[in-house]
This record gives sequence, structure tokens and C-alpha cells, in this order.
Amino acid sequence: MSEHSLHANDLYKEKPERKVVIEATGIHKKYRVYRDKGYSLKEKVLFWKRNRYEERWVLRGVNLSVRQGEAVGLLGVNGCGKSTFLKLLSRIMSPNEGQITIDGRVSCLIELGAGFHPDLSGRENIYTNAAIFGLTKKEIDARLQDIIKFSELGDYIDNPVRTYSSGMYMRLAFSVAINVDADILLIDEIMAVGDANFQEKCFKKLRQLKRDGMTIVIVSHDINTIESFCDKGIWISEGKCASEGDIKKVVKDYRNFLDKERQAALAKEMEERRKDAKLRIAEGKADFVPAAFLDENAGEEDVDYGHNRFGLGHAVITDVVMRDHEGKMTSVFMQGKPCSMEIHYKINKEGKEYIFGMAFVSSDNYIVYGTNQRRDESPTMLPSSVGRVTFNVHNMNLAPGRYIFSVSIIDDKEVPMDFYRNYCEFEVVSDHKNVGVIQVDHDWTIEGDEEDDV
Repeated sequence: MSEHSLHANDLYKEKPERKVVIEATGIHKKYRVYRDKGYSLKEKVLFWKRNRYEERWVLRGVNLSVRQGEAVGLLGVNGCGKSTFLKLLSRIMSPNEGQITIDGRVSCLIELGAGFHPDLSGRENIYTNAAIFGLTKKEIDARLQDIIKFSELGDYIDNPVRTYSSGMYMRLAFSVAINVDADILLIDEIMAVGDANFQEKCFKKLRQLKRDGMTIVIVSHDINTIESFCDKGIWISEGKCASEGDIKKVVKDYRNFLDKERQAALAKEMEERRKDAKLRIAEGKADFVPAAFLDENAGEEDVDYGHNRFGLGHAVITDVVMRDHEGKMTSVFMQGKPCSMEIHYKINKEGKEYIFGMAFVSSDNYIVYGTNQRRDESPTMLPSSVGRVTFNVHNMNLAPGRYIFSVSIIDDKEVPMDFYRNYCEFEVVSDHKNVGVIQVDHDWTIEGDEEDDV
């Protein structure tokens, strides 16, 4: 076998699998929640009943295995146990059950200002904080200028840290954490307090550290950041692992959960608004409410026109009901799926032609799309004085984000009868990341040009 063949075979050998640096198995953690705890000896003796408590399990059997150089994102709603799990990995606290094995030096960004003394200067706190991570004074001296330069604190580095803003705290803490030659970096939401430019600088540095082989575990509510940065993910729900594995899969599962939660909350809110509106109408305290609760015999005086609404009132909008592709009442739509907007109306003056229109408006007040029945050459004959006209969207192709729905009624001479700007908000969600305001139905093709014969 030739030397060239041996070299070629070596190229096709599988690379050795990276070692596991974090192994957490069957992690359980509980807290004691005291009802009215006595702190002094006198209180404990005289009011001993105050020391009663209940045990709350924060984590229930969570597992995690992370290999060297991987970035893992922890997702979940507030109170699900993400931060507690990160503190267990940092050994700030110990689990009630289970075992955690860490192979390497750990650097933490768990709480803002943790490890800093408020009366010491930023420079003095660099020495203190870096010493906590295990660096000698000589090692800190060698890194001092790099830490100060990255933090961009300038002359403030010699001021007491009690005079620092939360963003300055974060700059200093992050600068120290990335310069202590750690093998593992744990981050918990701390970067949310920095300005946009410094955040981008931090993530650029984190990407470099990841390429260099550092293992990173990060907790954040910024789902897009987690998805773009991390390789693996864990979604913790009520102390248990609801989804784990590839980050795209975990993010998709978590977003589906959030969408269902939003829809349930919206349905509850709309039901409460309807009950409140009916009560106000029954008590004679109602002006205009954007819901179909007005009495069928009500007249034009029921509509409260203002800067956001104008028109003659010969025909009025009494409600807009939005429905998703399953027909459920909601204000959250899945991109690429059909949906509908039911425009409920009441006619106060018969014998005229009334034309319904709508517009999708971006959050910065830019009209993304608008049309009406006349432009679409749609029938305009209304069957009764009270009813609804439905705007059916066959494919919701707006990009993910929040939008405003505007609605109007005009007559055949385009005189406004009821023109309602910014009627309500709705949201579009998607499994895909897009830039802009619309999703364009597209694909890509690749073709090679044949070389001309010589």
C-alpha cells in the first residue's frame, strides 16, 4: 500500500468522540417554604408555630449529559427550575437526590454582581473575583488589561462598583468570566441587562470560545438566541424534562407549548371581557366596547367615536372575532396556515350599499396589506341588518411578529360609515426564521454551466 493511500485512509477515519464534561443524573431539588418564619430566638420560642413550612420540589429527576465544546440551552417559563439547575451545576448548592459530575474548571455568570464587593473598585473586584475562580495573582496580572479593555469601563474601573449600573456590572462580570481559562461556562440571563452593541460583542466572543472547545450552558428567555447559538437544548416544565435533544426540536416543542398557553390565556381574557361588557351594558354604564354585546335595537349613539374611529354611523362594526386554522377563537396565528376575521356589523340606515375593508398594520404603523370588497370584486349585498362579513385568509404569509388589524365600512360613494383604526392586535408565529414582513413561497435551484469545448 502506498504512502498516499495510507494518508487518504487516515482522512476518512472517524474522529474520536469528545469526552463528557457534565453528567447530571436523576437530579431532584426541593426548597422549604416557611409560612411565617421567626428569625430571632425570641420569635422562635414564643411563636414556634410560625416555623411551619411546606416542601416544594423544584426539580424532579432531570438528566443532562454535555460533551466538550457543546453549547446547551435551558428553556422554560419562570419558576420551572432552570436557574436552580444551573446553580446545582455550579455547585453553589447541592441536589437532594441524584449525582452531578463536572470535569474541568467552571466559570459562572449566575447572578448580577455575585462575587463583587460593593465598596471595592472594579479593578480590586477583578482580583477578588478571578481569585474565586482559582487564578493566582500573577495570572490575574497577566490578564488584567484584557479584562479592562473588553469591559469598556475605562476610567470607571477604579470607581466603587456600588456606583455601577446593572449594565456596567454585567460588563465587568462577563469580562472576568471569559478570562479565567475555564473549561465550562454557565450563564443565567445576565446578558439581558447589557446594551445591544455589547451583547453582540459578548455573543461574538462566546462563539469564539465555543470554537476553541469551551463548553457552554446558557439559560435565556430569548428563544431565537438559544436556537442560533446552541447545539442541544432542554425544556424544563414543572421541574421535569419536557423535551431534550437537538436544539431545533426542543425549540419547536417549546414554541408549540407557548402558543397553546397564549391561546388559552387569550380565550380566558376574551371571556372575562365579554362578561364585563354584558354587566356594564346591563347596568347602563357601557359606552362602546369592541364586542358584539350591543342590543340589536341600539342606535348610532352607542358608538363612541374618537381619534381612532370616525364615520357617519349608518353601519357600525360591533365586533371582530379572529379564528385560527382549526376554527378556534384566538389572536395567535401559525404562519402558512389559513385563518379568518369575522367582522360583525349592525345596519342603522337601510337602503344603501355598504362595503367592508381591512388592513394588516405593522407595529411601527406601516400598512403591510389592505383591501376591501370592491377591490376584490366580492359581493356586497348584506342579507340582514345584523350579521357578519368574514375575511378568509387562505395562507397567512406574514413573517412572525405582532400586527394590528384595522377595519372599515364605507358606502358606494366611499364615504366612511365606520372607520376603525387599530381595532385589535394579533400575532403570527412560525417554526422558521424570516427577515422582513412577509413569507415568500419559494425554493432554490443550483445549475452548473458546461465548459465550452476547446
